[in-house]
Amino acid sequence: MNLFLILIALFLFGSCMNEKKESPVEKVDFEKEKMEISQLLDNLVTASETGNFEMIEDIWYPSDDAFLIGTESDEKLEGWDEISSAIKKQFGNFEETLISITDQSIWMNDDATVAWFFEALNYNFVYEDKAMTFEGIRFTGVMQKKEGVWRLVQQHMSIPAQLEMVETH
Repeated sequence: MNLFLILIALFLFGSCMNEKKESPVEKVDFEKEKMEISQLLDNLVTASETGNFEMIEDIWYPSDDAFLIGTESDEKLEGWDEISSAIKKQFGNFEETLISITDQSIWMNDDATVAWFFEALNYNFVYEDKAMTFEGIRFTGVMQKKEGVWRLVQQHMSIPAQLEMVETH
């Protein structure tokens, strides 16, 4: 009888040892994460309007892997040094900037560590004493959550072209 009890005890012990031990996984609150990203994008607008470079530094991830494609045909900036230089130059050239977000969509991966977004922007500013307006600027980018904080790692802005269609025969 003792041998029978020992075998049952070993069987039960072995069964318990073979069960997978799952670590508790934090449930991601995607709406909260999207709100944080949306706020960061609002902060980017505020920083751009006011020329607040310190806010820009808090938004971008200062890495050699950061990447920005601007509206100029040759504007491809790689690394934080190039990006920050271009932003500082823009702040020195533009005045009375007013930006409005007219559309915004945010998506993210399953564990909410990478997000990508789209915004449509209307951009008004004064350049060389001339009022300038760009409507419907398309703004896309990628954010990464690093050390619990969302940071911008890639940005692309484009201005829709007004193409003239020509009938061909």
